[in-house]
Amino acid sequence: MSRPIPILHRDERLLVALKPPGLLSAPERGGAARSLVEVLAEQGIAAQPVHRLDLDVSGAVIFALDDEARLALEALFRERAVKKTYWAMAQGRYQESQGVYRWPIVEDGPDVRVDERRGKPSETRWKVIGRYTVATEMEIDLVTGRRNQIRVHFAHGGHALIGDRRYGRGRDQKLRAPSRRVALHAWRLAFDSPFTGGRLEIEAPLTDDLLDLRSEAANAR
Repeated sequence: MSRPIPILHRDERLLVALKPPGLLSAPERGGAARSLVEVLAEQGIAAQPVHRLDLDVSGAVIFALDDEARLALEALFRERAVKKTYWAMAQGRYQESQGVYRWPIVEDGPDVRVDERRGKPSETRWKVIGRYTVATEMEIDLVTGRRNQIRVHFAHGGHALIGDRRYGRGRDQKLRAPSRRVALHAWRLAFDSPFTGGRLEIEAPLTDDLLDLRSEAANAR
């Protein structure tokens, strides 16, 4: 059995799990990697996914515990009623303290890119929370949820996320992620429960490899 997955929140209708990097959020057809759904099943939890994180992205993931809950939670995501805050480490040193990326993104099969003519409206709000010699630590609010949106926006802005071998295109040479995965973490989720009406605000602590990366960034020259 795999190492138990930390549960950040659980009630009768839903749970929020801390996904480690290297696991799919849910099974994919023909996918070789194991999924968080399968590991939770080994822990005796029948969880239904309502959103996903990329394979190499860690952090908080919401799961429904029954069919009715899945439909209600999926509706929250469609209505953009879930506030999603990410932690990231970007290459280079930002001079601004905060900003917004609004480049339209097109999804064309496996290819995701900025396309001013054909792309869909996309919005990524960011705030600097730490500056280092060769990198910048970010808090990111994801307003829209296009596939790979954060990674595409930061790469297009000239500050690819550390460890992003897909969109960084070899530009992340000044600081490398020790774990060789993208420095992106689903840090906080906040939403009103469709079942109780109460506000849920859940934070996923940074994984050990990202804490190590932060230390390396602080010591880099």
